Amino acid sequence: MFASGTIGNDPAVGKLVPGGVPAETRQALTNLTATLRAGGATLAQVVKTTVFLTDLGQFAAMNAVYAEFFPTDPPARSTIQVAALPGGASVEIEAVAIVAEAHGD
Repeated sequence: MFASGTIGNDPAVGKLVPGGVPAETRQALTNLTATLRAGGATLAQVVKTTVFLTDLGQFAAMNAVYAEFFPTDPPARSTIQVAALPGGASVEIEAVAIVAEAHGD
């Protein structure tokens, strides 16, 4: 399953959460969790993520929250600094997960 990038938008209000990189990372991963669930997967099945940051100087702040969602055996990850993200976001996270295919007879 390929989950396209998610930013820290609060789905209840459709706006970026306040609180900077830590809050945006938490919300982006919460949104990613919901996307995975809708596709029949969980964070435990994620094998690769890509994190886009507008400031690599915020890596430690992002990584601290990221570690809460992937506490053991985190997936492979690339982190890239970009000039801008949608909606003025500071963080965007995409993922690839392995989902077992259901086989019917």
